[in-house]
Amino acid sequence: MKKKNIIALIAAFVVFIIILMLPNPESLPFAGQVSLAVLAFAVIIWVTEAVSYPVSAVMIVSFIALFVGLSPTIEDPSVTYGTKGALGMAISGFSSTAVLLVAGALVLAAAMEITGLHKRIALFIMSKVGTKPRNLVIGVIVVTFILALIVPSATARAGALIPILLGIIAAFGMAKNSKLAALLMITAVQAISIWNIGIKTAAAQNMVALGFMETQWGFDISWGKWFLYAAPWSIIMSIVLYFVITRLIKVEDMPGNAGTESIKAQLKDLGKIHGKELRLIIISATLLILWATEGILHPFDSTTVTIFAVAIMLTPGIGIFTWKEVQPKVPWGTLIVFATGISLGTVLLNTEGATWLSSNTFEAMGLTDMPLVVMIAVLALFNILIHLGFASATSLAAAFIPIVIALVVGMGETAFNGPGLVLIMQFVISFGFLLPVSAPQNMLAYGTNTFSAKQFLKAGIPITIIGYLLIVLFSATYWQWIGLL
Repeated sequence: MKKKNIIALIAAFVVFIIILMLPNPESLPFAGQVSLAVLAFAVIIWVTEAVSYPVSAVMIVSFIALFVGLSPTIEDPSVTYGTKGALGMAISGFSSTAVLLVAGALVLAAAMEITGLHKRIALFIMSKVGTKPRNLVIGVIVVTFILALIVPSATARAGALIPILLGIIAAFGMAKNSKLAALLMITAVQAISIWNIGIKTAAAQNMVALGFMETQWGFDISWGKWFLYAAPWSIIMSIVLYFVITRLIKVEDMPGNAGTESIKAQLKDLGKIHGKELRLIIISATLLILWATEGILHPFDSTTVTIFAVAIMLTPGIGIFTWKEVQPKVPWGTLIVFATGISLGTVLLNTEGATWLSSNTFEAMGLTDMPLVVMIAVLALFNILIHLGFASATSLAAAFIPIVIALVVGMGETAFNGPGLVLIMQFVISFGFLLPVSAPQNMLAYGTNTFSAKQFLKAGIPITIIGYLLIVLFSATYWQWIGLL
């Protein structure tokens, strides 16, 4: 273990103990103070990555079970929660339907990897756009959109696209640190982040907010409604990305058709579409239709149809893989962290820790007295700034969304739709545009040494500013017109 990680872990423990030993405010139940101590511990180890995310999940669960378990209940201070009861709270996230949807999405992403279908789709689209740099940028943006529809993992989409782009760069005889390489790689990961917002199933962190909203308000948002709310923003930002990136990184047209030949050669190496790919195409297309028409043409929710699709993919004879094949391809640690994040947020809400933190930060600032659009502008700006310290949008959602929910609940009856404000803050959580460490897909591309952190930031600043202003504009217009706010 690295020295800096040991120091960070010790610091997390020290902060945890200090918060526990602070005088307990009258307005904050002791269990709420404990949950805030656990939150502080979690944020420090998430930001510093002192331990891996799955290890952090185990620590958080054990802390909640032990320390909340020894705390007096809010209803009757003479009785403690008990470690068994607190452990139930600590693992409550694992029973969320949002976790099942993420699990199904991870299996679907594994199916794409096993069959190579996502690579075939990317290569096919890239073969049609031509090899002029501007055309390649358009091709990359289109590929990220198409893959976001059927590959519910930003990291998996980046993993499929990056090797293809490296092949194109090599075919042109360009160095890895060339302008062309930077142009294509930065476009790819920024477009992936943009469509993480536009499509409900494109990123796991979206499920975190929905998990909290389901717990607090007892409802889910369908795939089609999410698309109606967020896709217009992502479409505009995709156009913005094209103009920003092609002006910041100017590349001359490439001579010859080496890039086209490289793409055709890679497509040829894949061979003809085989039976498993064909079955996966049918399953993916059916899933997309069922997701998009939920509540319109049928009563089946996204989670149920996704899990049913997984069952079909695992069925001998008509399926795509065996459990033995898919099991090592699924990042189970991600699922554990995701469920633990929902548990922590639920504990913060149930013990009134999130409510107290909200009232002593945002409400103390007078945020609740501000006009709606100004409130969203301030919250979104705060959201973007704290994202600079988080390498995981899922972790940021687990820490921030419960506080926003508490803020909305604390306002009581409002003239706007409170859950809509929470959803908009979830959109902003996917703003991983500024730093390579702001999102896993950024780090995956950064590891190819095709661009510098300075180049990434140079492109990320205008994209973040325009994206932020567009969030504010949509909050004042479109989202109010269609009933999100």
